[in-house]
Amino acid sequence: MAAREYRGLAYRNNADLAAWLGKRPAEKAIEPALPIIDPHHHLWHTPTRGLYFLPELMADLSGGEGGSGHNIVSTVFLECQSMFRSGGPDELKPVGEVEFVAGQAAQSASGQYGKTRVCEGIIGWADLMLGAKVREVLEAEIAAGGGRFRGVRYGTSYDEGIAGKFVSRTMPAHRLLDPKLREGFAVLGKMGLTFDSWHFHPQLPDLVDLARAFPDTMIICDHVGGMLGIGQYAGKTAEVMPIWKKSIGELAKCPNVHMKLGGLGMTSFGFGSEFEEAPPSSEKLAETWRPYIEPCIEAFGVDRCMFESNFPPDKQSCGYTELWNAFKHLTKNASAAEKTALYSGTAAKVYRLIKP
Repeated sequence: MAAREYRGLAYRNNADLAAWLGKRPAEKAIEPALPIIDPHHHLWHTPTRGLYFLPELMADLSGGEGGSGHNIVSTVFLECQSMFRSGGPDELKPVGEVEFVAGQAAQSASGQYGKTRVCEGIIGWADLMLGAKVREVLEAEIAAGGGRFRGVRYGTSYDEGIAGKFVSRTMPAHRLLDPKLREGFAVLGKMGLTFDSWHFHPQLPDLVDLARAFPDTMIICDHVGGMLGIGQYAGKTAEVMPIWKKSIGELAKCPNVHMKLGGLGMTSFGFGSEFEEAPPSSEKLAETWRPYIEPCIEAFGVDRCMFESNFPPDKQSCGYTELWNAFKHLTKNASAAEKTALYSGTAAKVYRLIKP
């Protein structure tokens, strides 16, 4: 089991991933005219994760050769430690990521890569453990963002098992409760910036505590709260699900919190799609993800939920077109107004984007 989990958490290189995704005929987009704001994707170039810049993103958005993709009108970039500055003060190095993404957004705005407003919103990173001094970093990121900077994401994922060995940043178990972090967090609200939280499900009670302490700060919970299904949680969905649902219910009582519906293609959920001979169909994805998506919508309501791609991490389990098809299978009985909220309206409101 340990070896299987290790392979599942490792990123396949672009060539191997493309070959695997090609084993299932590409689907055509369901409801292709429905406007979508993708509020969560990354751009990077690293030895382990490979290259994923604007051209690679646009290839996924378009549906690849033949152009059978969805109507993605705009996107939001989420920090991923990409292109930090190599020199200067450590606290200002994350400004380099915002500068890089603003450049990618400017390329998109030229129209040469399609009609999608790529990176219309930018979520960067800043070390909130700086306390009140984080304001200087945030001001620099606002300036670097060229009008696109909306807030920060601060990942606090912690796990004593195998999942904790592959987090992008090492964090203590209860970082969200740290008084120094909260001193920095308070600056976000004063500056009108949002806070994206990425963590595993055991940290959900800490996020509830944070949301109650800062009711006027917009908080976004990423990836349906990060329920783990590997390591010590493998095969224990029946035990873990009620705990996760209870935390989701408590979090939903905080009106300043919104939920991102996605991230389910990540291997940490333990579905095992990456071990299959061929990628799952969108119908299979929908049924696999339904127990995680529907409770969030029931708890938060459509006006506080937004579907996300989380690409390219979720590409380890499926293609971009298939991912959005899975979501559309799940909402096939939703009203037009409900679909508008889930696919674009909530994201436009939260991140202050142009409404389709």
